[in-house]
Amino acid sequence: MKRFRVTVNGNQYDVVVEEIQGGQMPKSEAAVASLASERASAAVHAPNGQDTAPAGKGTQVKAPLAGTILSVKVSVGSVVKRGDVLVTLEALKMENEIQAPVDGTVSYVGVSEGQNVEVGAVLVAIE
Repeated sequence: MKRFRVTVNGNQYDVVVEEIQGGQMPKSEAAVASLASERASAAVHAPNGQDTAPAGKGTQVKAPLAGTILSVKVSVGSVVKRGDVLVTLEALKMENEIQAPVDGTVSYVGVSEGQNVEVGAVLVAIE
């Protein structure tokens, strides 16, 4: 077994890697590996406690870039049309207007002004 320290989105993880002979893993080890993979994936996709599974239903609008939320233009219950600006996200020293991909009603707002977000963080959900 080999030990490695991996940094993902600024978070450090200590991992142990075991080489499998013949490429096959016993079923009990495969189940443990699957669970570990799910937990690692959750840590990568939801750093700093960000919620990637919103309470609201419908279309999820996710952050296309890592950055800082400058403004939130909608609230739960807001009626939006496709193309309406939902959130302004500063990334790479540029302001990016995140627009509604569909018409509908906002069922979830997962960010607030000044919050840092990672790529893929759910910003808003629209029903």
